[in-house]
Amino acid sequence: MEIGAHVSAAGGLYKSIQRAEFIGANAIQIFASSPRGWRFKPFSEEDVERFSNSRKESNVSTVVCHGIYLVNLGGKEELLEKSIQSLTDHLTAAHQIGAKGVVFHSGSHKGVGFEQIFSQATQAIKSVLEASPLDTELIIENCAGMGAQIGASFEEIGAMISEVSDERLKCCIDLQHAFAAGYDIGNSESIDQVIGDFDFHIGLERLSVIHANDSKVPFDSGVDRHENIGEGHIGIEGFKTILNHPSLKNVPFILEVPGFDGKGPDKRNIDILNGLISD
Repeated sequence: MEIGAHVSAAGGLYKSIQRAEFIGANAIQIFASSPRGWRFKPFSEEDVERFSNSRKESNVSTVVCHGIYLVNLGGKEELLEKSIQSLTDHLTAAHQIGAKGVVFHSGSHKGVGFEQIFSQATQAIKSVLEASPLDTELIIENCAGMGAQIGASFEEIGAMISEVSDERLKCCIDLQHAFAAGYDIGNSESIDQVIGDFDFHIGLERLSVIHANDSKVPFDSGVDRHENIGEGHIGIEGFKTILNHPSLKNVPFILEVPGFDGKGPDKRNIDILNGLISD
């Protein structure tokens, strides 16, 4: 199985590979630009070449990029245009480095309701895909349900994917977000129902990435708070249940946890996940 982590690309894109190797990750997620600003600078040819060479010499198989946090498909015109441009830029960057795709948060409908922004959001996604390389995925991440977020339910994500009707539009399950949104995915008695619900509304063939995060907050709390594996409410047994479910075996697991030293995903979290996989 691919067990990886979100790693920093600070100091050079190729250093993300070095950081992955240091903690024993064989899959990575990176930011292609600052996640908290609109400014975007394309990768240079030298960046791409050095990254590609480092990747070839490493055990890193899957690479995904994560979009910026400012993207909002439910925003007003100026914000929506910026969001479309940002996602398009990031898909182009992902294509440059041979990444699987770009994971992104859909944003908020600001209280007007999902139905009110549905057409705007799906048209925006279509615009991004039409302007982007044909071999790179756009990956919708589920959210925890805080406030007026878009995509806390598999039903909402599935509706958007169905309306857009493009094979490149995929989904990322963040386990902490799902747990907080009321999907008891770590429970051995309910995991089949949760995965069945995902398959019914979205389709397991659309599942591209899993964010492996324990939950600092209780089940169905609607709050986005990640915790190290085994230190949260999903727990060790919950992750053992998830990691060994046959439907999830071929999906990359990417850690976005605080780390036991507070510096982000680390070898200890990687080792815990690997230790839970049955032979």
